[in-house]
Amino acid sequence: MLNLITPIYRNGLGLTALLLLTGIVVGSVTGYLAPNIATYISDFMDPTLFVLIVLLFFTIRFNPIITDKRKLKFIAIAVIANFVFVPLIGFAIASVFLNHYPLFMLGLMIYFMSPCTDWFLGFTRLCRGDTMLGAALMPINMTLQLLLFPLFLYLFSQNIVELETGIITDTLLNWFIEPVLIALTARLALKLVLNHDQITRLLDKVNRLIPFIIALLIMQIFAGNIDVLLGHIDVFIWMLLAVFCFFVLTFMLSEFVSKRFSLPYSEHVLLTMTVAARNAPLMLAVTMVVLPSQPLIYAAIVIGMLLEFPHLTLLSHLLMRSSHSKTAERLA
Repeated sequence: MLNLITPIYRNGLGLTALLLLTGIVVGSVTGYLAPNIATYISDFMDPTLFVLIVLLFFTIRFNPIITDKRKLKFIAIAVIANFVFVPLIGFAIASVFLNHYPLFMLGLMIYFMSPCTDWFLGFTRLCRGDTMLGAALMPINMTLQLLLFPLFLYLFSQNIVELETGIITDTLLNWFIEPVLIALTARLALKLVLNHDQITRLLDKVNRLIPFIIALLIMQIFAGNIDVLLGHIDVFIWMLLAVFCFFVLTFMLSEFVSKRFSLPYSEHVLLTMTVAARNAPLMLAVTMVVLPSQPLIYAAIVIGMLLEFPHLTLLSHLLMRSSHSKTAERLA
């Protein structure tokens, strides 16, 4: 297991988990011991959020369109799994464990419904999965989850939060048009002065910066809302159980689908990772824009994000053990 954890930390994935935990602890302690400082810190959440959204869109990688029929078949399978079956699984789990805590339930639903568009590829690479196909899946996941977010939020937020007609779409447009324009303009400008390799290195550096921005945002959330969060600390055990069940059932889903369609190992790995990993950073940003002043919803998303890394580490261990066993059987 240590042989697996070492490359995870080398790739910065373990560092991300540590940063998120640090953000929670520092924010909570600051909010509890120094409320005046916490109020000042939390007042800057909007600028932090804006920077995060710009960077998330700036680092989107546009990849060649896949034309291979087998690859297109996999993409169709992954899209149906991620945007039909996974949200249904998430809704069932959240309803069972958090039916009496509607804000936490909505937060977990938002976390459950959005497939990852970044760090799942690191785990896919670690387990020798199909990273080129995964890269082609990234913009598809990003586009679909943003388009479907208003629909999912409308379906899952009934009687939980008050939403005015058209507020979701209007707010998303107002908050995201400007960051998208800034990000795209910056990318086009860079193409005029930098070559492909230089742009790739720059994008990698920005990707390494994003976890620090997320950790800062989490620190601000917990610093400004620690009293509210401490008042619901008893709910966190139910959230942990809900996320655990979600990870177990989505793993079973990916195993079933992989066997049903006889996916090769590289695609099996990719499907497992894209179904397991969720796009918590973007969903946290989107939710804070559309549903302001809802710290319980944000906390649910953060908890899911924090638990995701040990889960993906365990999945990597299981997949690599499976790969080694199959190799040994072929050589026997």
